[in-house]
Amino acid sequence: MSEIDSKLTRLEEILKDIGSVGVAFSGGVDSALLAQVAFATLGDNAVAITIVGPMHPELEVRGARKVAAEIGMRLEQVPLEGFELETFQNDSRRCYHCKQQVFGLIQRTAAELGLAQVVDGSNADDLGDYRPGMQALREAQVRSPLLEAGLTKAEIRELSRRYGLSTAEHPAMACLITRFPFDEVLNIEKIRRVEQAEDYLRSLGLKQLRVRSHEDGRLARIEVAPEERALLLNADRLDAIDAHLRSLGFRHVALEVGGYRTGSMNH
Repeated sequence: MSEIDSKLTRLEEILKDIGSVGVAFSGGVDSALLAQVAFATLGDNAVAITIVGPMHPELEVRGARKVAAEIGMRLEQVPLEGFELETFQNDSRRCYHCKQQVFGLIQRTAAELGLAQVVDGSNADDLGDYRPGMQALREAQVRSPLLEAGLTKAEIRELSRRYGLSTAEHPAMACLITRFPFDEVLNIEKIRRVEQAEDYLRSLGLKQLRVRSHEDGRLARIEVAPEERALLLNADRLDAIDAHLRSLGFRHVALEVGGYRTGSMNH
């Protein structure tokens, strides 16, 4: 048996031992594979739970519905009520503060559904990154079966291709709050401006991208995957991007010459 097959078998065993799970489900690469294996292993004892809050792009919310339908499993989409962007603690531990609220609601939803355990899509590669949100998962007693089985991101993509999941080649997604500097006061207008800017850039054919907001929303700094930078290096296209992002309310639009870097706002 290959190493990846051994890890898949281990993942299935972990899920069988739990018995019933609420999968914290964004519809991204990791949670989609976890949901697929959980549903294949546990059937209706696996339910996908998606929290819908102001920090989640509509693209991601729609994607979660599409992927859950693709898998064939039940999806519960639960609004994150009482979350105020203006008073949110946007400091270096913002992922911890956010996940405390999000996973608290997932836990309550799972309990109401009679599910034994909440599981999330953290994987073996997440251990090497700055992820204060992992503490919130531990405190909420959330289990991470992909991580427990030792699966890496590359292996998750390989297994996703094997299952025929549409998410296999999807770029990494992240909460929209990560587009802003620490300690900036947030509001829904700033969040939606970034979301609209990213939607526009995707409409141009770009896949891996971030629009980082600086100077209290006055400056947009565009990051795209290094291999996609050539798609932007055209005067007419740059003029169109500049005009569109200014129409959204940004006063200045800049391009990160080095390309996209995960966690570039963690400094």
